Amino acid sequence: MEYITQIQEIARLAGAEAMKYFNHIKENAVSCKGTPKDIVSTADKAVETLIAAEVKKRFPGHGMYGEEYGHRDQESPFCWVVDPIDGTQSFVHGHPFFCISIALKENGTTIAGCVFAPRLNMMFSAERGKGAFEDGRPIHVSGCDKLSSAVVATGFACLRAGLKKNNMPIIDRVFPIAQDIKRCGSAALDLCFVAAGRVDVYWEIALKEYDVAAGALIASEAGAAVLDMNGGTNWPSEGILCTNAPLVPVMLEHFHEAIGHVDPTSI
Repeated sequence: MEYITQIQEIARLAGAEAMKYFNHIKENAVSCKGTPKDIVSTADKAVETLIAAEVKKRFPGHGMYGEEYGHRDQESPFCWVVDPIDGTQSFVHGHPFFCISIALKENGTTIAGCVFAPRLNMMFSAERGKGAFEDGRPIHVSGCDKLSSAVVATGFACLRAGLKKNNMPIIDRVFPIAQDIKRCGSAALDLCFVAAGRVDVYWEIALKEYDVAAGALIASEAGAAVLDMNGGTNWPSEGILCTNAPLVPVMLEHFHEAIGHVDPTSI
């Protein structure tokens, strides 16, 4: 069964709901999950509720794992991995760099995914083995092969979580070398920007599966290497690196020199 059209339709419905709060048509209250830096809004919960209702209506019995409400129907071989608003801080401050991220897994493997940025009107999508697309046009990673020519992006979930092993030593090493730095505050969009060749490298520590599931599939289908920060496949628990093949060894060397081995117990 082809799922991508359904995922895109659900993402657009979710985006329309998010924009009601972004445009102040509906009131959006903000609260803290655990720390002042880790916030959730009325819109996050409303959008996830809408997505869950659409999944249940279209695919009864499918499971779901969402940022706000956790796991549902875990016995199903199908699981929808959802970040209702990735980039909540941007969203509540009126910045346009936020998105709806929806991935579909079958027996643990991501088979389709969509990242929709409603304020930017950008739709990224992919099905496993069928390539990646932006608004229906094929996309591919850049051919940049030198860090000095690379545009890099990262995020600071590690600081939000108060982790001692964090991004700052890596930034001290990489930022003086890279050509430029971008920071939009959404892991899903950063992964898609690598997929589309707008950014050459993205990495981050302390993310969750719902942050990256859709974007990682889109990036890999666009030709990117998606690895953990030790060069393995245990992302995002051991950090995540997304870039083209020539820049992988360069970035892994910087990670190793800056913070050593990344593992869940050390972060």
